[in-house]
Amino acid sequence: MKRGNVRIFALVVALGASLAACALPPPPPPPPAPVPPPSGTGDQNGSLGSCPVFPADNAWNRDVSGLPVDANSQHYIDTILASGTNKNLHADFGGSGEYGIPYVTVPGTQPGVPIAFVDYGDESDAGPYPIPTGAPVEGGSDRHVLAVDRDHCKLYELFGAQPMGDHWDASSGAVFDLRSNALRPDSWTSADAAGLPIFPGLVRYDEVASGQINHALRFTVSQTQRGYIHPATHWASSSTDPNRPPMGLQLRLKASFNVSGYTGQTRVVLNALKKYGMIVADNGSNWFVSGAADTRWDDNDLNQLKTIPGSAFEVVNTGEAIHH
Repeated sequence: MKRGNVRIFALVVALGASLAACALPPPPPPPPAPVPPPSGTGDQNGSLGSCPVFPADNAWNRDVSGLPVDANSQHYIDTILASGTNKNLHADFGGSGEYGIPYVTVPGTQPGVPIAFVDYGDESDAGPYPIPTGAPVEGGSDRHVLAVDRDHCKLYELFGAQPMGDHWDASSGAVFDLRSNALRPDSWTSADAAGLPIFPGLVRYDEVASGQINHALRFTVSQTQRGYIHPATHWASSSTDPNRPPMGLQLRLKASFNVSGYTGQTRVVLNALKKYGMIVADNGSNWFVSGAADTRWDDNDLNQLKTIPGSAFEVVNTGEAIHH
């Protein structure tokens, strides 16, 4: 190599080294996403994230269309029909969101709020619960409040709830792990008279809009007996009449009932009642099916349910009633 070329080469090498020394360092990693501030109300009818609503083999998610009819089915149905003025199915939700049981979802960072249990603290799960004091409360006397922690898949429910600024007063409360089939202790109530969770039995708008409800529904009857069938764990009656329904009794719409003439939201509900049925969860108006409070319900559509007679249902055998 000629001397001139050597000098040029050395100059290029030196210049490259100098530029390398002056190169900018790699950019720092992006900062972590900010943690959303705690919600004052929760997200009403919000996403559940990746949470299941109990395992696939849970009693709420069981296909009961092939289960045998309970031997006492007709007596149960006749007793319900004879005990009140309402003889047909009724959607206990709608009215532009005025009716129904509201629920919210919250992140795992939602702060816990102390709970003061004023009636059934000995059968309630201790607080705090991550239920914002601004969360919507069910109208009427039951005043249920429901919240799902969508990051930890925990369900929190209160009955007789009253926000008190820095805490909730409530008659009773229960916490459920949405990934578990665990029941409450026998004889314990929950936020529902039957000791059941409320949320999994609600008709929810997002499910109906998808065209499919894949779980049993919650409903009420006016008179029950002093007994319960698992997954229920509590009764709310002093009657020993064996023909009154126990808490946890499961009914289904008969396979022979023709649903082809029903449309829209009602048709989705009826299909679910044939496959998954509905579970007695509380004392209340006969044949009233529970749903989430939501402004998107179509009352004209849901009024079709009022034409479904209670006689179109039968009781399925899911186990023996427990009395103690």
